[in-house]
Amino acid sequence: MSNNNLIASADPIKFAYWVPNVSGGLVISKIEQRTRWDFEYNRKLAQIAEQSGFDYALTQTRFTAGYGADYQHESVAFSHALLAATERLHVIAAILPGPWHPAVLAKQIATIDHLTAGRIAVNIVSGWFRAEFTAIGEPWLEHDERYRRSEEFIRALRGIWTEDNFTFKGDFYRFHDYSLKPKPLQRPAPEIFQGGSSRAARDMASRVSDWYFTNGNTLAGIKAQIDDIRGKARANGHSVRIGVNAFIIARDSEDEAQAVLAEIIEKADPEAVKAFGHEVTQAGKASPEGEGNWAKSTFDDLIQYNDGFKTNLIGTPEQIAERIVALKSVGVDLVLSGFLHFQEEVEYFGRLVLPLVRALEARSPAPVSTL
Repeated sequence: MSNNNLIASADPIKFAYWVPNVSGGLVISKIEQRTRWDFEYNRKLAQIAEQSGFDYALTQTRFTAGYGADYQHESVAFSHALLAATERLHVIAAILPGPWHPAVLAKQIATIDHLTAGRIAVNIVSGWFRAEFTAIGEPWLEHDERYRRSEEFIRALRGIWTEDNFTFKGDFYRFHDYSLKPKPLQRPAPEIFQGGSSRAARDMASRVSDWYFTNGNTLAGIKAQIDDIRGKARANGHSVRIGVNAFIIARDSEDEAQAVLAEIIEKADPEAVKAFGHEVTQAGKASPEGEGNWAKSTFDDLIQYNDGFKTNLIGTPEQIAERIVALKSVGVDLVLSGFLHFQEEVEYFGRLVLPLVRALEARSPAPVSTL
């Protein structure tokens, strides 16, 4: 390990799942997905996830149809409903700066925080889907400008939650002597997540975010990102935890798991996958380095929105548990998981995979700082 990295957290690795509050499931494929986007399905799923040992659920935000997501429930209201149906699960509401103003969101989240005993968090999404901005009359900013706006959004949000008489003078948001009461129960504030793989995204995480979500990747690719982000965060006097996206296919045999992956790819919707690839490639090319989250994604990778196949949590419970602990060893704090058939596969994961992860963690040597 380099001197820029901390080897593995002493804390148990955490688990989150993508909430299917939009239609179409988590793969752009015509394979059967016994997953529904309605509230009753999601209410039961949240309860199963909580009982199965998951720590977080992440709701998705979409304002318009595209790539199989023809129907979408709004993320903040849906998050609140899932929190009301559970007791321990934390729910992360995805937020788009532009449609939301930080003052409105700060008040929404503070109220939900009081109503749910401090279990709400937010994921600030800078935006990759130009059509959903233009469809609702929101300006589509250049790549790095979107991240500048997101950083101001986070600074404003945290300031409102932690300060009285908050004053902020930015290029996108301005506050003068503003006090929010009551403030959230969580101290110092509800957790703030963000995603992205571009230079602007990583630099923003190293300055202001509590958590950074990265797309699925190889172990070496994930480690390189973590070393980069955490090295910069320390230089900024900041710390950030890391979550990685993974599409999990856990089956009793490796052959069975690989057969499911092959069927997903075989039944992919080529037009929808290519359209999604074009959209995200254009968004990434707008960054100064000409790359974004999906810069090195193949057609097969793009079938799962966030490169979840690349993380390779596909196989038997034993294989997947070993790979999760390997992710932890390079600095991953959380696995953000997607599944084909959410209810039954979340239960299977909690019953057969998660206990193996905890057993392997207990046998691993104590983490060592190389600082």
